[in-house]
Amino acid sequence: MASDKIISISNIKVACGDCSLKSLCLPLGLNREEMHRLDQIIKRPRPLQREQFLYRAGDTFRSIYVVRSGSIKTYTTTKSGEQQITGFHLPGEIVGLDGVSVDIYSCNAQALEMTSICQVPFNRLEELASSLPGLQHQLHRLMSKELLADHEVLLQLGKMSAEERLAAFLVNLSNRSAQRGYSPHEFNISMTRTDIGNYLGLAVETISRQFTHFQEVGLLEAARKHIRIIDLPKLRSLAGGEAPCESNSNPKVQA
Repeated sequence: MASDKIISISNIKVACGDCSLKSLCLPLGLNREEMHRLDQIIKRPRPLQREQFLYRAGDTFRSIYVVRSGSIKTYTTTKSGEQQITGFHLPGEIVGLDGVSVDIYSCNAQALEMTSICQVPFNRLEELASSLPGLQHQLHRLMSKELLADHEVLLQLGKMSAEERLAAFLVNLSNRSAQRGYSPHEFNISMTRTDIGNYLGLAVETISRQFTHFQEVGLLEAARKHIRIIDLPKLRSLAGGEAPCESNSNPKVQA
């Protein structure tokens, strides 16, 4: 059962076998000895400060990263120099898979707040996965999940109204909070209204109006970064009963 705690930041270095996020990450399905072998190849660099880059588009691909605490946004840059946000990554989620196929990162990854990460050198991960079928299966599952999420976002957000898009986004955050053992009704968000609008393909003014509307009809309370969902079933219904997963795809901006 999820607790009523709100997600907070911790930079304590914990081994894979003792990490509370292992059920969301690469260690899923591994025994204690296998987790220990995985832990031997993982690096844990100093935490990123807010707005610090984990990597930039065009950098040579060498590692994938797991968010340990905090959050990361990934984005590409258009020809006109504007950001196009492709995802928000929370604790337990992998960043950097976009570099696997072409050996360079295709997007920028930037910390939204103080963020600690686990760095996993990909060549050593592949070597280890070749001798650990469970790890190989989990790696393939996570990569497949990323592709599926891309497809689902394109299908869902492309057909949704502004109201439905924001509802689906908030339900998605609620679900992810619950997966981590925290409250699905109350959590802090690290992204700005501008970032949310960019990701959902909506103008920031539209996002602000929708937040105001949701508060007026009693769906939620929003105070700066703090969100308290009052009527989660109704919010789910408004989102069509589903919420889009994080992905590397983003619909075009509309007012």
